[in-house]
Amino acid sequence: MRDPRELAGAWARHQRHAFIAPAPDLGALVAHLWCVEWDYDEPYRQKIVPYPNVHVTVRPGERPRLQGVVTGHVERELVGRSRVVGAQLKVGVFRSSLGGPVGDVTDRVVDDWGPDGIDDVDAFQAHLRTVLRPPDAAGLEAAGIVEMIRTDPGLTRVDAVAAACGVGVRSLQRLFVEHVGVTPKWVVRRYRLHEVTERMGAPGVIDWAALAAELGYADQPHLVRDFTRMFGEPPTAYAARYAGR
Repeated sequence: MRDPRELAGAWARHQRHAFIAPAPDLGALVAHLWCVEWDYDEPYRQKIVPYPNVHVTVRPGERPRLQGVVTGHVERELVGRSRVVGAQLKVGVFRSSLGGPVGDVTDRVVDDWGPDGIDDVDAFQAHLRTVLRPPDAAGLEAAGIVEMIRTDPGLTRVDAVAAACGVGVRSLQRLFVEHVGVTPKWVVRRYRLHEVTERMGAPGVIDWAALAAELGYADQPHLVRDFTRMFGEPPTAYAARYAGR
């Protein structure tokens, strides 16, 4: 039986979410800071959907953690009253800080990625200044390509992305492994599936077969399968979390 706290925005009664702009000197490296607070008497399984970003997070009394790009949905158990503060790093910026391919930390968590005693946003940003380095030209190139994919729903194939950039598919793949942490195909699929969530949030009835074709899928079952793999449930089940909000 599905947890009723998942449905129709009921989770919002137990959680508070805030997004904070980074300090100006971190603006080229950090997309935004975020904070989630929760209060649950009984354990709650929080579903988290992936983006092509590395995160740094810290909880009260713990050392910071580095979370590489996650290629599929994950679930975190929330219980009691607590919070987590995080920084979503901009795409392409982390290789210089890591000193190696960003793909090395994909689907990995690196514990103890900083000192004790980080208990507020100012201290967290001070820590980020010590561990983050400016991206190189290749990192900025990768970031620009990801932004192109995000903003152009007509890009549904990797070869089309490569052609638009004037590079070969293999060169594009190597660039993404080094500086993004996932393949170009994954990024294309993630942002085209984001189109599905946008359509579900808009008024009107969705023509699923037409939407699948528009997003580059052979048919509706292929679209639903990809969505379920990445988001952890079929589109209509996912939409039920937010109905009425």
